[in-house]
Amino acid sequence: MSDSAPRRARVRAPELIGKGGWLNTGERQYSLADLRGRIVVLDFWTFCCINCLHVLDELRELEEKHKDTVVVIGVHSPKFVHEAEHGAVVDAVERYGVRHPVLDDPELATWKQYAVRAWPTLVVVDPEGYVVAQHAGEGHAHAIGRLVEELEAEHEAKGTLRRGDGPYVPPEPEPTTLRFPGKALLLPSGHVLVSDTTRHQLVELAEDAETVVRRIGSGVRGLADGGPEEASFNEPQGLALLGDGVVVVADTVNHALRRLDLATGAVTTLAGTGRQWWQGSPTSGPAREVDLSSPWDVAVFGGRVWIAMAGVHQLWTYDPADRAVAVAAGTTNEGLVDGPGAEAWFAQPSGLAAGAERLWLADSETSALRWVDLDGHVHTAVGTGLFDFGHRDGAAEQALFQHPLGVTALPDGSVAVADTYNHALRRYDPATGEVTTLATDLREPSDAVLVGEDLVVVESARHRLTRLRLPEEAVRVESVAHRTRRAATDVAPGRLQLDVIFQAPAGQKLDTRYGPSTRLLVSSTPPELLIEGEGTGTGLSRELELDPTVTEGVLHVSAMAASCDDDPDGGTSRSETGGEHPACHVHQQDWGVPVRLTAGGADRLPLVLAGMDE
Repeated sequence: MSDSAPRRARVRAPELIGKGGWLNTGERQYSLADLRGRIVVLDFWTFCCINCLHVLDELRELEEKHKDTVVVIGVHSPKFVHEAEHGAVVDAVERYGVRHPVLDDPELATWKQYAVRAWPTLVVVDPEGYVVAQHAGEGHAHAIGRLVEELEAEHEAKGTLRRGDGPYVPPEPEPTTLRFPGKALLLPSGHVLVSDTTRHQLVELAEDAETVVRRIGSGVRGLADGGPEEASFNEPQGLALLGDGVVVVADTVNHALRRLDLATGAVTTLAGTGRQWWQGSPTSGPAREVDLSSPWDVAVFGGRVWIAMAGVHQLWTYDPADRAVAVAAGTTNEGLVDGPGAEAWFAQPSGLAAGAERLWLADSETSALRWVDLDGHVHTAVGTGLFDFGHRDGAAEQALFQHPLGVTALPDGSVAVADTYNHALRRYDPATGEVTTLATDLREPSDAVLVGEDLVVVESARHRLTRLRLPEEAVRVESVAHRTRRAATDVAPGRLQLDVIFQAPAGQKLDTRYGPSTRLLVSSTPPELLIEGEGTGTGLSRELELDPTVTEGVLHVSAMAASCDDDPDGGTSRSETGGEHPACHVHQQDWGVPVRLTAGGADRLPLVLAGMDE
């Protein structure tokens, strides 16, 4: 190491192992030795996870800027059973525009070797094959960029840096009319409008739901208003009719709502700045001045446009009268908690449908069907939390879905659910409290729209719309229940030291200008697991006491840390202008850690937010 090189902890990086093999490499299988001399960023992700999708977007600029020294490798580590299917991973890599090699690790072998505990997690391996940093959650691209520049200089000086083209080999494009369509909307004309998500367009189809009438959008990822050929979107999803001849579009990766004039095809921006909302950003105000976070669906209910804000686990509203947005429900904590809107917890709400007196929503990460009443209270019809899912019909309190993305209100007051990872269309009837299966053998259905007597289903992974006659009788299916695949951590009953590791990135320090720079929230399932240590505090370490009579459960940990550049001239924060304030960064992650209480188990639980547990 040169005299000027920084000293940092280094741990030999474990080998990359995945039963599913490698994608985006032209079928070549890689080992870490093949990547020696390059800076490797391992991105542990799973395609259901909105925070993982945010990280994919954050990494694009880093990949481009350092393309001759950095190799990003996605390590796909499934949460849901469906995500362990190799074909589903292949689809997801294309669907989300992943432009780097991906290792398919369905058995979580590499995840375990690297002691990863959360999606997403980023691990940096230096050119000599040592782990030098780990980051959980999103918002770390700036810190990793600084570290990459240090590693480039250090290993250039040592002669251990190898520049050149990376191992990425793009797959051949498929010539289909639609490509991973997201949501659909019946237009007053009888035509069907579809968000052609992966192609960054909207497509209007004729009454047959097959014939293309017109395409709206350039087809190039971007945020630009204009006519149908000039306007651009970025992975658009939800669609809703707002008045006569106007469609609201959830432009997901642009963190914006767009307005489509059906008569002219012109697209304008209704809400959002194009930037992603972060903790501390405004939560209400003029729609064009407030940041949003991955709006996934929209629906008109009670005179307002409701927004499934998947990126922050909330529901927001857009008021067309005063052109303002505001949070309507959710705390930004991820989970399943009912009650008044301000106290409710969601987990990636991804589908909305307005009934007469209920706004239905598909809460995808809790595999739940939920609803909001006219008073703004949140209720759960089906679903129990983040870790239980499956395909089980019958009474709602024991029924199971698997990561549903869409809901459709039916004329009889029941609701159809696009049960995405079960490849099924399900139905919940509030009158009887029963869940049934309407259709199977769909492929990742993400939405459905009622057209006369039929349901037209968006079969996202078959790249088409499929027309189904609503069956009079339910399809009988074999019941199956699952829990998340992660192995439980053995901990000792009684006292447990919880340490969230956060080391401010190089050139930054904790930001204390507006009070404490860190926050820690701890809870458990079941609640009886925690005798002491529950609640919110400012320190990132806490002593917990676990009830020895509760043999297993889940610790829910949410941590936040804010850091700013040391140099006031180093940049500006998003909320400040003029250059007199340092650029600031919020680092946040939620963990759900399955634990098993056993004699001789660990008495310390380290969770890495940023840095290394030394």
